[in-house]
Amino acid sequence: MKTILATFLILLLLIPVSAIGKIQTITHTVKQPFGGSQSPDDARIAAVAKAKREALEMAGTYIESLTVVKNSQVDKDEILALAAGVLKAEVISQKNYHTNDAFGIVVVVKVVVDMSVLESRVKKLLQDRTHLEQLNQARAREKELLEKIAVLEGENRKSGKSDLQQANLKKEFQDASRGLTAVDWFYKAITLGGTNPQKAIEYLTNSIRLAPNVPNPYYNRGTAYAKGLGQYQRAIEDFDEAIRLNPDLSYAFNNRGLAYKSLGQNQRAIQDYNEAIRLKTDNAEAYNNRGSAYKSLGQQQRAIQDYNEAIRLKPDDAAAYYNRGTAYAEGLGQYQRAIEDFDEAIRLKPDDAAAYYNRGLTYAKLGQNQRAIEDYNEALRLKPDYTDAYNNRGIAYHNLGQNQRAIEDYNEAIRLKPDYAQAFNNRGTAYGSLGQYQRAIEDSDKALRLKPDYAMAYYNRGLTYANLGQNQRAIEDYNEALRLKPDYTDAYNNRGIAYHNLGQNQRAIEDYNEAIRLKPDYAQAFNNRGTAYGSLGQYQRAIEDSDKALRLKPDYAMAYYNRGLTYANLGQNQRAIEDYNEAIRLKPDYTDAYHNRGIAYLSQGKINLGCRDAQKACALGNCKLLELAKSKGDCR
Repeated sequence: MKTILATFLILLLLIPVSAIGKIQTITHTVKQPFGGSQSPDDARIAAVAKAKREALEMAGTYIESLTVVKNSQVDKDEILALAAGVLKAEVISQKNYHTNDAFGIVVVVKVVVDMSVLESRVKKLLQDRTHLEQLNQARAREKELLEKIAVLEGENRKSGKSDLQQANLKKEFQDASRGLTAVDWFYKAITLGGTNPQKAIEYLTNSIRLAPNVPNPYYNRGTAYAKGLGQYQRAIEDFDEAIRLNPDLSYAFNNRGLAYKSLGQNQRAIQDYNEAIRLKTDNAEAYNNRGSAYKSLGQQQRAIQDYNEAIRLKPDDAAAYYNRGTAYAEGLGQYQRAIEDFDEAIRLKPDDAAAYYNRGLTYAKLGQNQRAIEDYNEALRLKPDYTDAYNNRGIAYHNLGQNQRAIEDYNEAIRLKPDYAQAFNNRGTAYGSLGQYQRAIEDSDKALRLKPDYAMAYYNRGLTYANLGQNQRAIEDYNEALRLKPDYTDAYNNRGIAYHNLGQNQRAIEDYNEAIRLKPDYAQAFNNRGTAYGSLGQYQRAIEDSDKALRLKPDYAMAYYNRGLTYANLGQNQRAIEDYNEAIRLKPDYTDAYHNRGIAYLSQGKINLGCRDAQKACALGNCKLLELAKSKGDCR
């Protein structure tokens, strides 16, 4: 099961204006004179920044009227930040002018407001307070710079300044322009919304070059490196710098933790999440992410505690429900509680393919393969290239005995992911179930070429060789499976069967012993060890093992049958018949049970009953007893 981490925090994409719905257009003009120590370029930069800011403030009226804003605790500054986050101010003209006593620049900007989509965009931005916080900080920086320029312009209008004063004033104008340009590059980067991380990195690098002491561009560039390019070490370096510049930046600690977790350094990730939570005690994302780090360390209970807190702080957090569900299912085997969490995750986010997929996995663990298939279907509808969903739907079909459909799903998984070793292994299993043993072996071979340390593929190829009667080759594969996975109970059990088939019953018993040591409730291993003891003439030990198998699995037809064989070998035909009766009750088409019960009846002189069983066994495919009885004149 996959774990959903709270995504690396980035600002929202500005979606192009829809052509449908009520459109409002705001046009705003700013006239900016310049002269003295203020260069034309400095004046242009200030005029553009002022025009965009004022136009967005005008557009804030539309945002303020939205129901989602009225129902939220949003102050004026946040409304303006929302405007900057969901609307785009575009320069449509900029022209120089001059009069008898002044030179200047006229800038015209336009903001288009599509009321049909505005509410949904604002609602999405309001759900991530980190985005809003960064917009507020950028706007505050912009406001501070514009106010500084206004002061500088006042100084610039004064006469009688010395050359040094004019030079200092010119430098201050240039510094303020650099700051505004840095803010503009920052806005350009965040409006990409993660769609072009390479371009975002370029824009943010420009912003950092112009204003190297502002933390948020480092933070966002780190996010682009991590989320967009998977360059986690470079991301960590940027998060380090953001934290150095502002040690109280909770979300930078959170995202550095995500980068460390992506590198498999869960303990370091937890340290960062701890700090993020210390700085912001209601940081639901940090709790969710810390839970995922604990889960990766196998500390499922601590993970669940963190997911609980994330949900308490943010009850509509689908990711936290999803992650808690995976912890209940994978770590604790509490499948019903897991399903309840996946249900809630799906209710909150109906298009979450992973939630359907993992609920399907959980149903499969409960043996509810049809319900699992229904969830895999939905996951594939939402995500048609979901290779794991194809693979696991194939497993569910296989468990239902629908091996051809299973093979079709494995084929699709392999088409989408040609190096998918597990799908080759599983397809081999399905071919084996259809008796296509050579194709099964070919798929096991492919799985092992792709993943040479794949214990299950060795095990499954061993099963196929055993079905072909090639017990020595089967043993070699079981040996390799056990080398790779020393606690592989099924491999011990089936290697024991192969040794038994070769007449090496003592070695078989040793393998059954190990399987039972590893899994004390392993009914099949007890049954098989009893068979080996029977082959060695140790009938009492054989009966004891059959008894143990039946205590563990009361509906185990083969264990009744094998105990019946043992009683027959002891000459206790009536007890043998009783066990064969039970085996047939549990498995009405049990050919060998009819055959051997017929022998027991004939041994007791119950010819009619013996012949009836001989005829039934023949109808099921074993006519040996009937032919023998006919040759003796017992049956017709």
